[in-house]
Amino acid sequence: MWLPPSADALCRYGAEWTATQLRWGLAADEAERERLLDIAAGCGGTEVEFTPAP
Repeated sequence: MWLPPSADALCRYGAEWTATQLRWGLAADEAERERLLDIAAGCGGTEVEFTPAP
């Protein structure tokens, strides 16, 4: 998984990636899931907001 080089952008990137997965009902393999959980662990107050796709 590509990650932004800026630590400041990492939380937003992880939230946007997760929102896209949720919006479209996409599955994540175990490696992707673990990486997203690692990112989220360092992003205390970041909320994931999404609207389900029609």
